Amino acid sequence: MNNFWLSLSTDIYFGKGQVNVIGKLLKKAGAEKVLLAYGHGSIKKNNVYQNIVKELESYSISFIELSGIDPNPRITTVRKGAEICKSNNIDFIIAAGAGSVIDCCKAIAAARYYNGDPWDFFTRKASIKKALPLCAVLTLAATGSEMNGGTVITNEKTKEKLSTGSLKIKPRFSILDPAYTFTVPKDQTAAGIADIMSHVFEQYFSYPESTILDHLSEAVLKTVIKYGPIAIEKPYDYEARSQIMWSGTIALNGLLGTGKDGDWATHLIEHEISAKYDITHGVGLAILTPHWMRKVLNNDNVERFAQYGRNVWGIEKKDLLETAEEAIDKTAYFFKSIGIPDKLSKLGIDDSMFEEMAESCLKYNKIGRFKNLDRDDITEIYRNSL
Repeated sequence: MNNFWLSLSTDIYFGKGQVNVIGKLLKKAGAEKVLLAYGHGSIKKNNVYQNIVKELESYSISFIELSGIDPNPRITTVRKGAEICKSNNIDFIIAAGAGSVIDCCKAIAAARYYNGDPWDFFTRKASIKKALPLCAVLTLAATGSEMNGGTVITNEKTKEKLSTGSLKIKPRFSILDPAYTFTVPKDQTAAGIADIMSHVFEQYFSYPESTILDHLSEAVLKTVIKYGPIAIEKPYDYEARSQIMWSGTIALNGLLGTGKDGDWATHLIEHEISAKYDITHGVGLAILTPHWMRKVLNNDNVERFAQYGRNVWGIEKKDLLETAEEAIDKTAYFFKSIGIPDKLSKLGIDDSMFEEMAESCLKYNKIGRFKNLDRDDITEIYRNSL
């Protein structure tokens, strides 16, 4: 195991009706004027918005709204939100929605105290020195953004989708009520499931190996594989929604990656697709993941893939390569079985930009720690996913 330092500093309030603590917590934190940010209005249909506003009014906390945050949040929205915070002396942010809303609010929180363009954080021209405190009210299990310090933002002008992170933008506390995910459509639930599994893969297929963390990762994967289809077919099943929601948080709160060097190549490869074509992140990950697996599988790592096949899928074949290949096939089939398209072409994507996207993947850093990938490798993964 590598040396590591882990901070799980976000307070989690999990379960039915936990939004009722938000007013008390904000008041305790000294919040007087907050930014209430959300997406395109779904929180008004499932009463999340009404519950939050009731809490704010009960504690005499004023608020200004920022709505319309997109599924792939834009830097233009970050700039707009930062300006609202600066001009209105906002002292706390409530991010009510999915990971896209939380990511956008994290960037806004950092941009509030930065005099330059917030895109500088993502191109590494600037680091986050200070940020507004924020809390998250989660409405979709997927990204784990409710308990980590990472954010991913799209620059619609340059067609780039980049990440940055800091402990300063981790939510102070997050409300996780599985009932708030009851009305999430099947396709979005499925995309969230793929996102959760991909987060685990990025840390499971990594070095050095760690028995404790490997088994934790396998447990999360098995939980999602078991309860994901139930949540899709029975959207009001509280237990299934609970298991998926908590799995999503654990998958990317830092725990599974301790002492290891995560890979993250599949995420970086997918970011190019969703930046250029504005597709759902989880869908892109589900399509790319099996092809990444097949590309990197070799004699040096076949045991890891075989372990995945044995411990997650229950494959009992003795031949390592055969077990590994079947595990990859089962991964691809699972994503397809929950309704996710299995080819990029089904999303209207062709190969006209593959080489450009592969070049862009490598613009800032090499990618792939489990196995380093060059431009030709990335292009091949794109083509095989078509």
